[in-house]
Parts: sequence; C-alpha cells; structure tokens
Amino acid sequence: MALNAFGIDAILPALDDLAADLGASGNSRQFVIGAYLISAGLGALVPGSFADRFGRRPVLFVGLAVYILLSIACSLATDFTVLLVLRAIQGFGAAAIIALPPAIIRDRVGGDKMARMMSLIFVIFLIVPAIAPSIGQGIISLLGNWRWIFAAMAIAGTVMAIWVYTRLPETLDETDRQPIRLPVIARNMRHAVTFRETIGYTLGSALVFGGLFGFINSSQQLIGEAFGAGDIFPLIFAMCAGAMAVANWSNSRIVERFGARRVSHVALFIFIIVAALQLWFANQPDESLWTFVPLMAANMALLGFIGANFGSIAMEPFRHIAGAASSAQSFLRLTTGAILGALIGFAYDGTARPLAFALLVTATLSLVFVLFSERGELFGAPRPDEVDDPQGSPQPE
Repeated sequence: MALNAFGIDAILPALDDLAADLGASGNSRQFVIGAYLISAGLGALVPGSFADRFGRRPVLFVGLAVYILLSIACSLATDFTVLLVLRAIQGFGAAAIIALPPAIIRDRVGGDKMARMMSLIFVIFLIVPAIAPSIGQGIISLLGNWRWIFAAMAIAGTVMAIWVYTRLPETLDETDRQPIRLPVIARNMRHAVTFRETIGYTLGSALVFGGLFGFINSSQQLIGEAFGAGDIFPLIFAMCAGAMAVANWSNSRIVERFGARRVSHVALFIFIIVAALQLWFANQPDESLWTFVPLMAANMALLGFIGANFGSIAMEPFRHIAGAASSAQSFLRLTTGAILGALIGFAYDGTARPLAFALLVTATLSLVFVLFSERGELFGAPRPDEVDDPQGSPQPE
C-alpha cells in the first residue's frame, strides 16, 4: 500500500520542474497526481475477482510488475500528455496493490480486530507520504532531475516484489475460491456496494478522502505560492502526514476497546468542527501558514481515526468474497475521492478557501451517509472478531 503513497507524494516537490520541462501550464501540473488516482480507482474493479479465483499473490505480482515497468516508462517521457497517459496506465495496472491488502486482512480477521490491523498497516502506509516529498526533494538536489524520482519508484517496487515473494503467504482459503463468471462477479460486487450496513461507510470515506486528495493535489501550490513557504514544503507535508500516522497508531491502541464505530463517529464530528474553523480562518484577509498548518494537520490526524475504521466496517460482512468486495469498494472510494480531489485541487485560486469549503462539505455529507447505514443510530458498541458472516449478510455462490 505504501508504494502508492510513494508514487503520488514523492513527485510533489518536482511538479514545478516537471511542468517547466514538459511545457505544462497553470494547475494542469496536478493531473500527474489526478491521472494516477482516477485510473487506480477504475482499475480497482479488476484485481479482486481474479484474486478470489487464483489467489492474492499472483494478482499482486501482476500489479507490482505494472508499477515497476510504468515507473521506468514515466522516467523516459518527453511530452506532458504522454506522461499523463503513462501515469493513467500505471494507476490502472497497479490497482492491485491498493485493492488487495484489505482483502488479505479480511481473510484473516474481522470486526474491530480488523480495524486495529488496518490502523497498524496505515501507520507504515502514512510514514511514506511523511517522508516521500523529502526523498523527492533530495533526489532532485543530488541528481538534478525529476526523472530519477520515477526511477526510485521502480526500485521501491522491485524491493517490494522480492518481499512479497519471500514473506507474504497466500491467504485465500480454498473453499472461498470464486469462479470467473461475469454474473457471479457482478453479483458479488453489487452486494459489496449496495449492502445498506456498509455502503454509507464506503461513500463516507470516499468523500472525506476526496478532501484529502484535494489537499495533496494543491498542496505544493498552496504552501509554496499562497503562503510563500516552498522551501519548507517537504517539512510541512511531513508534519501533516506524520499527524495522520500517529493517529492511526493511536487508533490501533484504542479501537478494540471502544469499537470502530464509536471512535470513527466521534472523529468525524470533530473533523467537521475543525473544517469549519479552517473555513473561518481561510476567509480572513490575514490568514497565515501558522493557522493553516495546525488545522490541516489536525484534520489529517482525525482522518487517521476515520479511514481504517470506515474501511474495516465496510469490509466486515464480506469474508467469503473479500477480493470482489475490496475491489468494488476501492473502485467507488478511489474514483469518487480522486475526481473530487481533482476538482478541489483545480479550484485552487491562490487561497485556502476552496480547500477549506470542500473539507467542510465532504465531511458533512459523509456524516449523512453514515447515518443512513446506521439507520440514524451512532456510536455503536465494540464488535469482536467475526469468523462467520453476520446474519443477513451476502453469501457467495
């Protein structure tokens, strides 16, 4: 999962150089990020069903191979449009390394224990965006060219492929293998995105992470241009991502005691309050970096109590079809989040107002969807590890 964060965030400090080198103008440089995210969301529909049939490992290897080869191809691009096409292909093909980890975890555990494990994995996942911009900046300083950042992505992908080969076992139980038949695949995916108890969490996380993607897309311009702090951009980005990583670690310590629902619901309410404060400060004529960064870091930390918990709740009923469910939910989450993030980033107007407004609106709508799934009742009690699907949940053929 961390490879995706590296593939997105390491290139952020190089967007100015990349745009100048390839002739990209204005906010269009953000499409280097948006093309990857949107295509990854579309590609997420593919790997889960194959992983339900052939196992998790073979599909992961295909995704890793695409990530590596397309990273090399991106490093050789000489035209901005060609680079965007390559990034789109890279995101589509590498969707397996986004969609399959939740399925691998659900193969082993469920309930609030899954939320705990997801949080621990998110700690590692989020350490990468905390340091990736610094790595990208260091590569440019040492080697003088943004192309070496894509070469570093290929090296990271190769190292991870070796780790998967030597250390990651197959987690799909033989009795859970699903046939590759379109009606079966369609039915399994439809269950995963229409089941009332989980759809609100899938859409809710898509909305709040859309706001996060909006920040990622516009962060280099916002911090460098609006606040004039381009020289310390990697440090500021690391502070925000680091807050999210610390929150995920904290979530792993408390979620089994208090429950994924209670923790995430409280965090969502606080997120809305902080987003409202962000919007208020953004509308002041003298907003400074020192009001923007603490509030942005606070909301990213709150996402640490929302993301893993929402994801585990959404996957909870689908142990027997975890691959298809993870694919369908990842598709909905990533495409919605990426499109929202691209729109939010492209709305950048030299201030933090569009981002702050978007964070408040998306969080409020997320609460509405959660209320739908929970039938108006929030702060549910902790739930144990569930070996079998809960009563009434979808079953495989």
